[in-house]
Amino acid sequence: MIDIEISKAINVLQSGGIILYPTDTIWGIGCDATNYKAIERIYKIKKRNDTKSMLILVDSEKQLKNYVETVPSIAYELFEKNNRPLTLIYPNATNLATNIIGSDGSIGIRITKDLLCNRMIKKFSKPIVSTSANISGEIYPNNFSEISNDIIDNVDYIVNYKKEDNILKVPSDIIKVNIDNSIEIIRKFD
Repeated sequence: MIDIEISKAINVLQSGGIILYPTDTIWGIGCDATNYKAIERIYKIKKRNDTKSMLILVDSEKQLKNYVETVPSIAYELFEKNNRPLTLIYPNATNLATNIIGSDGSIGIRITKDLLCNRMIKKFSKPIVSTSANISGEIYPNNFSEISNDIIDNVDYIVNYKKEDNILKVPSDIIKVNIDNSIEIIRKFD
């Protein structure tokens, strides 16, 4: 079943579509992170200002290196120390659609360990946008049953996996890393 869902999701992503999918944290809205028009659609679906960047998911440290010019060495230390999903904001994003990159040239990236996400990204061979499945400013959904129809009705495909899972989830921790190895904690859940 998971392979069928991955194939269906990839077909949508390859055609520039938008998917609704479970991640290693909360449900996300996603698209090809290199597709400007698809990213533009996500901003419209979320009613989000396009100056507020969104994060992307990659499948590995190797793939990460394709989308930032330099990975600060502190990032590797943070990967090892953190025991829950971690999004790092890196300076000098590259090889992505310009409307996913922050105005300062940064990009938030999480290396996903989730089985579905990791296999989907590996097979797709590109990063996928991952933004919470809610209208901007509203509370993020803890599970699929809390996602509003405003979101459900505007995506091209809903991944049929973990829809019945009612385990409460929270977004990832977010830490900004700089070339000089300094860090700034943006969001931390205990």
